[in-house]
Amino acid sequence: MSNALTSADYYADSYSHFGIHEEMLKDNVRTNAYRQAILNNRHLFEGKVVLDVGCGTGILSLFAAKAGAAHVYGVDFSDIATQAQRIVQENGFGNRVTIIKGKMEDVTLPVEKVDIIVSEWMGYFLFYESMLDTVLYARDKWLKPDGIMLPDKASLYVCGVEDGEYKQDKIEFWTNVYGFDMSCIRQLAISEPLVEYVDARQVNTDTCKVIEMDLKSMKPEDVDFTAEFEVKAYRDDYIHGLVAYFDVTFSACHKPIVITTSPKATTTHWKQTLFYFEDTLLICSGERLKGELTCRQNDKNKRDLDISLSYNLNGARGQWNRTQCYKIR
Repeated sequence: MSNALTSADYYADSYSHFGIHEEMLKDNVRTNAYRQAILNNRHLFEGKVVLDVGCGTGILSLFAAKAGAAHVYGVDFSDIATQAQRIVQENGFGNRVTIIKGKMEDVTLPVEKVDIIVSEWMGYFLFYESMLDTVLYARDKWLKPDGIMLPDKASLYVCGVEDGEYKQDKIEFWTNVYGFDMSCIRQLAISEPLVEYVDARQVNTDTCKVIEMDLKSMKPEDVDFTAEFEVKAYRDDYIHGLVAYFDVTFSACHKPIVITTSPKATTTHWKQTLFYFEDTLLICSGERLKGELTCRQNDKNKRDLDISLSYNLNGARGQWNRTQCYKIR
């Protein structure tokens, strides 16, 4: 029998360590949004059965129990579930929160259906290492027809960015390394989008929504998509690439709550995702950059993404038309 670990095993192992959960819990934008969505909407939770998909340390399960849920089932594949069970007990919710260690697709709940699914499933670029496919599986198997999902809406956006200094440091660096040509690594570097904090002052176009999803009705295959985009420059500038970011919305709340990862908003641990172009585009105020974005789950590891990005600019200072491929690993 082989002892080789699969990509899913590595993913589960990475979430076993407390450090990654510390980063997420300390993301005040993220955690406070979930706390407000749950504790400020007790009318949704009182007496209800809740499923927490990918419960981690159990923080969302605890919020739900505190909001009056009759019972909460938290499911997590990683070893953090052992700590979550202890956390639940030590905080006095052992009679109303049950932590189950295992894959969502394999576990059996002691109820026929649940009233609410809560999950913090989002990854970088919304979809990288995300648990969305697992959340949709849980929805189809366990959620009542009139049940609630929190969050239940998600959107992905792109905009142009001037980022010549950082591109030089991270990409062009490889063309001359202490006098040696390492351009073969440059090709690898430019094909891997960077997850970084983008200064809002470097954004130089308006924003285009490339995809919008309703988690109550979408199909699992909708995670793979092709979408056109068009952004308009609001100053004369260079464009070195596209910035992608996402929003999720808790629309079932009495007052909808939105988590945004926009570079113009308070920073989150998701940061933004930066796709550098091979070309440096010269764009004038009012001109439009058009293109198409295709995102596919990798065949070998569905948590990784294969992305194709085409861009076209016919401007006063030049014309550019190119397609580039990226891999988010």
